[in-house]
Amino acid sequence: MEAIRPVPRTLLRDRAYEAIRDAIVAGEIEPGAAVRDAELAERLGLSRAPVREAFSRLVDEGLLESKPQSYTRVTPLVASDVRDAAAVAGAMHELVTRVAVPRLGAADIEAMRAANQRFAAAVGTGDVDGALRADDALHDVLVRVSGNRAAAATVARYTPLIRRLERQRFGEGGSCRSAGLHERLIEACAAGDVAEAVRVTAEIWRGLEELAD
Repeated sequence: MEAIRPVPRTLLRDRAYEAIRDAIVAGEIEPGAAVRDAELAERLGLSRAPVREAFSRLVDEGLLESKPQSYTRVTPLVASDVRDAAAVAGAMHELVTRVAVPRLGAADIEAMRAANQRFAAAVGTGDVDGALRADDALHDVLVRVSGNRAAAATVARYTPLIRRLERQRFGEGGSCRSAGLHERLIEACAAGDVAEAVRVTAEIWRGLEELAD
C-alpha cells in the first residue's frame, strides 16, 4: 500500500481554486452571483476547507468579493479594473519578451507557430475557449523561456480578470485578437528582433486595454 498516499492539501486547494476560477471566467457563475462553500464543496467532491482557501485567493485576485458573516459573490465586470489588469499584464509580457527572445530555440518558435494556427482555427469556428487557450499557449512560451517567476506569477494573477471580459465580448460577437499580430510577433522572435517583438507585444496588450472601453 506504499503507493497510496494522502493527497497534499495544497493540491486540493489548487484544484478548488482552478475549478471555481474557470467557472467564473467562463460565465458559468455570473457576475453578482452568490457562492457558498458548502454547495461548491459538494459539487467538487471536496471538503469545505480547500474551497474556503480558494475563496480567499479569488477575493484577493478580484474575482470574488466577500463581507464576513454576510455574503461571498462574484464581482461585477468593471472596465477600469480590466484596464488596470491589462496594463500590468502587458508590462510583464513586454518584460518577458525582452528577456526571452534571445533565448528562443527552434522548438520554441515552432510551438508559437502551432499555437497561432490553433488560435486562427478557433477564431474561424467561433470557438472562444479554444482561441483563448491557444493565445495563452503562445504567450506562455515567452513567459517560460524568460525564466522570470515573478513575472509569471503576476501574469497568472491578472489574466483571469481580462479573460472574463474577453470571453463575454467575443460571445457577444466581438472580434478576437488578431492572428496577424501574433504572426508579426513570431516573425520578430524568429529573427531575434527584440525591439520589434516588444513593440508588437505592447500593441497586443494595448488592444486589450481598449477592449475594456
